[in-house]
Amino acid sequence: MKGFRTAVAVAGLAFGGLAGCNDYNNSIQYNTGPQISSISPTGVVAGNADFLLTVNGNGIGGAFLSTSVIQWNGKKLNICASGQTTGCTTFVDALTLTANIPASFVATPSKALVNVLTHQSGTGQNGLSNTEEFDTFSPNANPVPTLTDVSPNSAPACGTSCSNASVTITVTGSNFLPSSSNGGTLVRFQDKLTPMGQPKALNITSFSATVIKAVIPGTFLANDDTGNVTIENPPNKPGGGQCNDATCVTLGGGGVSGPINFTIGSGAAAAAAVAEETPAISHDGRYVAYASQQSQVNQILLKDTCVGAANGCAASSRVISAAADGTAGNADSHNAVITPDGRYVAFSSAATNLVQAAPAGRQVYVHDTCIGAANSCKPATTLISTDPDGALNGTESVMPSISASGRFIAFVAITPSANAKTAVGTKSHAQSSPNSGMRQVFVRDTCLGATNCTPKTTRISLMPGETPAEGSKPAGPAISGQAKQIALTDGKSATVFTPTVTVDDSVFLAIPKDQ
Repeated sequence: MKGFRTAVAVAGLAFGGLAGCNDYNNSIQYNTGPQISSISPTGVVAGNADFLLTVNGNGIGGAFLSTSVIQWNGKKLNICASGQTTGCTTFVDALTLTANIPASFVATPSKALVNVLTHQSGTGQNGLSNTEEFDTFSPNANPVPTLTDVSPNSAPACGTSCSNASVTITVTGSNFLPSSSNGGTLVRFQDKLTPMGQPKALNITSFSATVIKAVIPGTFLANDDTGNVTIENPPNKPGGGQCNDATCVTLGGGGVSGPINFTIGSGAAAAAAVAEETPAISHDGRYVAYASQQSQVNQILLKDTCVGAANGCAASSRVISAAADGTAGNADSHNAVITPDGRYVAFSSAATNLVQAAPAGRQVYVHDTCIGAANSCKPATTLISTDPDGALNGTESVMPSISASGRFIAFVAITPSANAKTAVGTKSHAQSSPNSGMRQVFVRDTCLGATNCTPKTTRISLMPGETPAEGSKPAGPAISGQAKQIALTDGKSATVFTPTVTVDDSVFLAIPKDQ
């Protein structure tokens, strides 16, 4: 929904132009009034009764005044007169306005634009806030689809001859939606060893409520690998489209099915990647984090072996690659690392349901198991491969390493190679893959246990635009227990830290200046 705000701001400016011309005899096309931080609720179901809309200001542009009015699709909801209860604005305080919205405004599914008009005088002052979107949803939320079979569920690897190697698959399940239903059901495909960012939507050639035929392009089938197929229904959102807003997800419904594996070539490489994945163990040997297939999805599990524990301990396992509500990841997770006390486990995952608005592709997460913590602690998964400055935009992140306290986590971020855009069938295309792009090492300071600390992500190797890494998969970084040194492979990589200590001709130790 946030992505919509830029667009609706333009519409809001149109209101601003009209308001400026009508009220102040000018045609100013920018907002000069107190700004909105949020509205609540952001949507209701069509046919809803009268309801209270709260508009919250953020102090930018000034405070709301007792004469400020809420506008609904450009219609002023004037200050409530004595005895008036609906269709009017109430001033609560300098940062809060409310309005009882009449049921007639939300009788049918639609979008509305909400902003605030505060009277201002002087040239260039239109008194308008920014604009927020309000959705009136269909009474019938879209269902979550189910996927029961994919046929065929394998295809030969096409190598460098993939131009005519596409495969038509038949997916069977239930609750499939036609394209007329706000976008309709999507069939998505993602491979596991070299994921292509967010699962790709496939071209659908035929559709029914229980059977869909879709085409996997040959470009997805170049190498031995194992992928998965999922089905996604969009929320029943006015105008269609995707959304992350909690109201949209709740009222619009929709969702993603469980995955079904699709083997490319022998799939041996994919099987070996899981079978040979190294487990991680706590300092006392009691806790072991490891990868395991659960319902055809590779999850990270934590085993309490009870080794060294007091009498009465019962050995148990829990899923670590899970969201706050305990829901297991909906795509594969790998590369578990654990703090010495067993409390924090970091891992990489292609799952999209571990946190809200998860970035596309594989990302690095840390899970707080609450082992050894106070009873008030609640297990939670946090995104690590994030950077507010945009350094990680468009990257995938893998191979984490965690400090003893869990505060610092080092990882590799992969920027897709420019060669990936080369025409299929050329020599460059044959050599390109997401593993041939820029590989940079980052360290995330989570501020865990620190005071007056702002979480940040710091790059420590390989400047963007420098020589790309080899096509093979190098090892990830290793961070020391106190996070004062980081061991890196490939001694030819540039590092932005000095000094560095050479271990041999392919391994060196970087010493961050600000850790």
